[in-house]
Amino acid sequence: MTSTSAPPPAPGDDSVVHLDAVSVKVLAHPLRSRLLVALRLGGPSTATALAAQLGTNSGATSYHLRRLASVGLVQDTGEGEGKRRLWAAASAYTSWDASQFADDEDAETALTWLSRDYLRHLGDRFERWLDVESQWPTAWRDALGMNDDVVVLTADQVTAMTAELREVVQRYRRAGQGNPSARRVAVYTLSYPIDLARPPRPPQETR
Repeated sequence: MTSTSAPPPAPGDDSVVHLDAVSVKVLAHPLRSRLLVALRLGGPSTATALAAQLGTNSGATSYHLRRLASVGLVQDTGEGEGKRRLWAAASAYTSWDASQFADDEDAETALTWLSRDYLRHLGDRFERWLDVESQWPTAWRDALGMNDDVVVLTADQVTAMTAELREVVQRYRRAGQGNPSARRVAVYTLSYPIDLARPPRPPQETR
């Protein structure tokens, strides 16, 4: 699974950090996940500015930024000192594979929290759009929105479909760059099984 946990990053940044058992546990924290989102969305910032933005104090913000830096999710840019130190996201994307944590209960718990937090982020941002939608031009209101569909696929086919959708999104990432009427648009892809009570059986081993 790959997630930005934020609207699209700045043009030119295609870097990815792949979570391991240590970093997934560090990131699974309400303030840390929002600090990473804020840096990806708004660019480099100080602990003081981030604290004001997120409604916390600069001491807590500095501590949690250091924790994120310890696992390579954010980095000190080398500019400024103390509370004026400038922090930046280390990547545009965060990726993970659930199978990697199958034997680590704490990591699996952290991954579940991150997935739920990601969903909360999505819901919060879309509700903010609904609050102001009437103030936007009708062309934008017609273009934006949400939709859903149902497909019948194997796990491998879901993986292939997701890769194709990502290729399309990547193709359009900078399509509006330089156009004064262009705006950043968040594009989410989400897939989940409908028949929750019918998990497929693992493939039979051949002897």
